[in-house]
Amino acid sequence: MILITGANGVVGRQVMSLMLEEGAAVTAVTRGPGAAAFPVGVRAVSGDLFRPGWIEAALEGVQALQISPRATGPGLGALLRLAVGQGVRRVVLLSATTVAYPAGEARFAAQFQHAEDLVRSSGLDWTVLRLADFAANALAWAPQIRSGDVVRGAYGRAATSPLHEIDIAAVAARALRGTVPPGSIHTLTGPQSLDQVEKVRLIGAALDRALSFQELPPEHVRQGMLAQGLPEEVPDRLLGSLADYAHQPGPTTDTVEKLLGRPARTFADWAHDNAPAFGG
Repeated sequence: MILITGANGVVGRQVMSLMLEEGAAVTAVTRGPGAAAFPVGVRAVSGDLFRPGWIEAALEGVQALQISPRATGPGLGALLRLAVGQGVRRVVLLSATTVAYPAGEARFAAQFQHAEDLVRSSGLDWTVLRLADFAANALAWAPQIRSGDVVRGAYGRAATSPLHEIDIAAVAARALRGTVPPGSIHTLTGPQSLDQVEKVRLIGAALDRALSFQELPPEHVRQGMLAQGLPEEVPDRLLGSLADYAHQPGPTTDTVEKLLGRPARTFADWAHDNAPAFGG
């Protein structure tokens, strides 16, 4: 049995699908309703992992955990202690490249570092996956692209190596099965550094449209996000990282290819796979 936190997320869903294809039993943790949207065969349990005492019974028979720190928050330490008590053997943590390659506000990287420290001292076999910018973050542009040919945002020259969620899930699935050596930290990125201007162009190529990026002042973008009702943490995370990546690109590694024995998927691949979300 595999237990997945952050099960409603882009990566969680991909991992669920892979594990089910391999015949594994999967428990998905959700904060509220929405279990009906999980694949057939997934056992769903609901509750707040910030206070995880309720999940102890659901850990019975679980061999491995996939942890998203955003889903567990301050409850991670308690969750790990419960897991040890129930005989769980492995934990796979989805961390961030900013732990080793600082970008954005230091407090966000510190949260991931704290999660890594808890996992490494848990007594479980552990694997840490430090993840680059998700290619799926580009879905935030979908409303603009569906309604026009211009994407407006800040820091157009901010460059990262965007990571396809299928690759994240494939590595995570191997780690959950125990085929990635325990006690290891892996920095996962996509194969190519791209700025936002180029990402928009590649989405346009997947749609057979000429799209462009229009630079806006960061404060304008921040106020627009707050006006949509987003909490301040969201623009703080986004704009802080983009400001730094505009001066120093994020890392690029070949770790995905080494772990999977095949090339990492490109952002162009991701854009093609997700063209319907942009109106294609």
